[in-house]
Amino acid sequence: MAENQSPEAVSAPLRQSVTPRHAASLLVLRPGGREPDVLMGLRGAKHRFMPNRLVFPGGAVDRADYRARIASPLPPETLRRLERAAKPSLARALGVAAARELHEETGLSLGHPPHLEGLHYLCRAVTPPRLPIRFNARFFIISAERVSGELAGSGELEQLRFFTLTEALALDLSLATRFVLDRLVEWLAMSEAERRARTHTALLRNFLPRQE
Repeated sequence: MAENQSPEAVSAPLRQSVTPRHAASLLVLRPGGREPDVLMGLRGAKHRFMPNRLVFPGGAVDRADYRARIASPLPPETLRRLERAAKPSLARALGVAAARELHEETGLSLGHPPHLEGLHYLCRAVTPPRLPIRFNARFFIISAERVSGELAGSGELEQLRFFTLTEALALDLSLATRFVLDRLVEWLAMSEAERRARTHTALLRNFLPRQE
């Protein structure tokens, strides 16, 4: 395997690059002991994209997400970071998609219409060009205190539960999921001022992409 090559890309044949779809995922954090817990679930074996992988609730942005009503907007800092690589309409739709996917996949809700003021922007990950299914995914953080409902969902994610960060990082994760958890650990260690000042520019290919 070539250095820095993702296991997800090794067996993929050469093909014309597919344009990645915009997507959003949400890391729901619950206070724990020494560290917070994060909500994750297992994608079933029949999924075409990342089957049998532990992931965060999330999915592609739908057209309706651009027109959906919201109860409150994204925080200015989150919006500012998103708009480095997204138009204002897409930035808003990403927040809506994160809330919608959370409800669809877990049964948990940010309200109807959703309250987006608690979403913090963490990082971005783009599926590598050689794969047949690609996403340009933004990852958000929200406190479980801002979420209501009971864990249930549509069944798209199995074994839904909260994992400690130590527990999650010890599992066999995809490179993308590990990348996001590593960014979360860094984010949690920062002060509010450090979070506002962070400027990540490194491009890590093979589904370990740009942080902003």
